[in-house]
Amino acid sequence: MRATAKFPNATMRRAQRPFRLGVIADTHGLFDPAIPRCFDGIDHIIHAGDIGGRSVLRQLEAIAPVTVVSGNVDGFGRSGFPSERIVELSGRRIAVCHILYERGMLTQNGLAFLEREQPDICIFGHTHRPLAEWLGRTFLFNPGSAGPKRFTLPRALGIILIDRGEVNGRHIALADRAGEPGPDSPLFTPLGKGRADGRQDAGAERSLRRRGRKC
Repeated sequence: MRATAKFPNATMRRAQRPFRLGVIADTHGLFDPAIPRCFDGIDHIIHAGDIGGRSVLRQLEAIAPVTVVSGNVDGFGRSGFPSERIVELSGRRIAVCHILYERGMLTQNGLAFLEREQPDICIFGHTHRPLAEWLGRTFLFNPGSAGPKRFTLPRALGIILIDRGEVNGRHIALADRAGEPGPDSPLFTPLGKGRADGRQDAGAERSLRRRGRKC
């Protein structure tokens, strides 16, 4: 009810085109002025933790409804936000947590989370490394960090398109410093489309990485 009242055109938009999911993580208290432009026309936003302040969420909520989990920087449960969430959007079961990979490896807790929830899509953060790949029937997506730049890692966020039987993800590069002009093109091109039966096309097959490989 709240989403319908606040965003009255959301149902009409979804009927006319694929469901557009904005994905962001590791903002660490920074709301980049480029975010509203990158998320223009988004139906829903997922923040995968290390929020760094409720002001970030308030500004995201002005764009679209927001689902959020807490991260280690937020103090996990002490923040008042759950550390894991399961949501159903556009007919897809979506699992959200902050830490799925650590030190370049899929963690044991992360693997247990995937096996327990059996999601169509799993969104996570923590590593600050953009990732989009298939692990079996699950599309794994880390948008990268939209917070202050860290070492040589790119700043980025992501968009996932859900269109009937297909799921497609892409990353959008942000400027090294918030407020500066960003790149004109996506950080990475789309990987290819996953199908409702869990099979992927050739592009997605090429992106598949084995468990334990660095993300």
